Amino acid sequence: MTRFFVFAIVAAIVGLTPVYAENAQNTNMQILIDKVKADKKLLIASNMDLTDQESKNFWPLYDGYQKDLEQLNRHLGEIIDEYAQAYNKNSVSDDLAKNLINEALKTEGAEVKMRREYAEKLAKVLPATKVARYLQMESKIRAAIKYDLAASIPLVY
Repeated sequence: MTRFFVFAIVAAIVGLTPVYAENAQNTNMQILIDKVKADKKLLIASNMDLTDQESKNFWPLYDGYQKDLEQLNRHLGEIIDEYAQAYNKNSVSDDLAKNLINEALKTEGAEVKMRREYAEKLAKVLPATKVARYLQMESKIRAAIKYDLAASIPLVY
């Protein structure tokens, strides 16, 4: 996966928070998001080796997973944005830090729960090896995104 692809996915994952408020930027960012989604789908498709029947059953679940993941990403973006605003004002209080910790942990827990639910759904329509392959790809993409996020978010002072 190229560095640009990872960056583009990171931008999509974070939900492109209110930093991009102007219309021209929103339009450009939406184009980027759409491209990232298409590239990700192509990457998944080229590595899944699905039969016609598997494909018919898999893609609606994939789309549902991506939609649910987007909601989690949007919430994560809000958490990061709230932290960034406080950090830039040098005002990360203990109460805010506690709230951010709780929200981040809640989001991680929701992501694990969602993955488990979709693994069960996928297991009904795909062999276990293909479910594992798909979940591996999603995990690798998420790990790359989280790595880039961790590198770009400063520590609480």
